[in-house]
Amino acid sequence: MKRISVAILGATGMVGQRFITLLASHPWFEVVCVAASPRSAGKKYQEAVEGRWVMKEPIPQSVVNLVVKRVEADLDEIAKEVPLVFSCLDMDKEKIKELENAFAGKGVAVVSNNSAHRWSEDVPMIMPEINPDHLELIKTQQKNRGWDKGFIVVKPNCSVQSYVPLLTPLLKFEPKKVAVTTLQAVSGAGKTLENWSEMQENVIPFIGGEEEKSEKEPMKIWGKIADGTVVLAEGPEISATCIRVPVEDGHMASVTVSFAKKPTREEIITAWKSFDPLAAFDLPSAPHPFITVMEEENRPQTKLDRDLGSGMGISVGRLREDKLMDWKFIGLSHNTIRGAAGGAILIAELLKAKGYI
Repeated sequence: MKRISVAILGATGMVGQRFITLLASHPWFEVVCVAASPRSAGKKYQEAVEGRWVMKEPIPQSVVNLVVKRVEADLDEIAKEVPLVFSCLDMDKEKIKELENAFAGKGVAVVSNNSAHRWSEDVPMIMPEINPDHLELIKTQQKNRGWDKGFIVVKPNCSVQSYVPLLTPLLKFEPKKVAVTTLQAVSGAGKTLENWSEMQENVIPFIGGEEEKSEKEPMKIWGKIADGTVVLAEGPEISATCIRVPVEDGHMASVTVSFAKKPTREEIITAWKSFDPLAAFDLPSAPHPFITVMEEENRPQTKLDRDLGSGMGISVGRLREDKLMDWKFIGLSHNTIRGAAGGAILIAELLKAKGYI
């Protein structure tokens, strides 16, 4: 099968680098174009990231000699070269919106890791295992904006990846209130422990904007499509606290839930283990199982379990009854794979499988 040519916008940053490594041997997509700020433009990719390549894997040979294009000035050229771009730009949100709109307007499919379009009414915010039906919004989006082939799809914030997948198969038990505390890795801020001295031997109990995203974005993901827009879910009510911890990769969540119909332990575990809604699609990046349930008292652990399913799996453990609410548990996801680049690639795979690309 001939692979689809793709471009990465923001290719020199940490998430851009993660896209590069994940797509290096992808069976469906091939990186033929990398774009970044004027500072990196005109250089070969290897030169542009010299001294700031943070992935454990070496730079793939397929991209070392690609000349970095300018995201804005070379937009027309990029749009002619590829039918699909992955956007992980680091700039003002309004500028990101403007650029993503411009690419879509030129017939390019945009899969965005950015937050700029997450609350645009006609832009679906997708977690492929949870709300693939929201892709129906693409037709409305194209009609609204006068676009022929192009469109924009976004993925949600990395903070929600470690608990929304675990709550989703429990929705049938009508969760009412959710208290979640996320323990988030430094790579979520685009940094490493080596270059962020403030985080060494430290915990920071504040991450700007994360708590609002963690409480509100699930309502759009769980919402229903009606009249060309997403009607937000009314619940469960989520209260979030987001904390930065001195870990390189992996977001952990401590979750406590009260239900209208309190499930048994067996019912919760069965719901998690049987939740694999992408099994029929045979997507290259989809993990099977989607959720791994751990029985050990001290699991999941970030270092041991963040790479389950090549970093795309969700792990859960420490399921126990709670004295104040009903049940509590610990979830874990890899924030730059499942929560960022890998999640966006999985969206693109779903788009291809459903004929949008």
